[in-house]
Amino acid sequence: MNKVWLITGASSGFGRAIAGAALAGGDVVIGAARRPEALDDLVAAYPDQVEALRLDVADTAAAEAAVRDVVARHGRIDVLVNNAGRTHVGALEETTEQELRALFDVHVFGPAALTRAVLPGMRERRSGAIVQMSSMGGQMSFAGFSAYSATKFALEGMSEGLADEVAEFGIKVLIVEPGAFRTSLFAADRAGASPDSGLYPKVSATRGMIEGGDGTQPGDPAKAAAAILAALQAERTPLRLPLGDDAVTAVLGHLDQVRDEVTGWEKVTRATGFDD
Repeated sequence: MNKVWLITGASSGFGRAIAGAALAGGDVVIGAARRPEALDDLVAAYPDQVEALRLDVADTAAAEAAVRDVVARHGRIDVLVNNAGRTHVGALEETTEQELRALFDVHVFGPAALTRAVLPGMRERRSGAIVQMSSMGGQMSFAGFSAYSATKFALEGMSEGLADEVAEFGIKVLIVEPGAFRTSLFAADRAGASPDSGLYPKVSATRGMIEGGDGTQPGDPAKAAAAILAALQAERTPLRLPLGDDAVTAVLGHLDQVRDEVTGWEKVTRATGFDD
């Protein structure tokens, strides 16, 4: 039976690529976006398979109604892809509370609200999948990405616990950790930035990387989408899926660094219990 997908941020980038891969398999896609008219061409090309839904994931109060509307018309949601997001660069000292909260609304509270809304139906059917579009920045961070990575770390922690909670109901959770892919994430009108204080040279270097990186990223979103579908279709879907040579190298290097630090202090840290 063909699946019903709800994909946020479906108008471009990974969302658009995942939608295309699902449609190629004959599935139904409800593409959610703040500007649903950006999906008009996809709706025209697949009138029986695509619907555009106006949804701002930061408006968590709208999540339940959106899911209820989709289920009323299609009977179920088989796959939720929490993809909507944006990048942000700035030193932590430069990042305002308002900017940080806005990032958490899009990357954490929005996905949480939609996940809560789809879970009752998935539990009842004892099947379903939730795809959380994180980042290699959900495993590590560096200068300029403290706020962005904070949201992705939170998303990954939430999703790891969720995976353990829902596994017995036949529901899969897949955390996707892309590196640099040729999406619009670094586009001038999409990349958020805090004012540059000039105090942090490493942050300035990160700004330069973002400003000059749009359109030159090595990753192909279509190949990423194919990898995501393959992971979902696998008998044992991984919890985490780093995508891209840069992401795999960075994640493995980070894990090695963590292991080295833990083992280097192991004698001290194990000896912190009471001397009973």
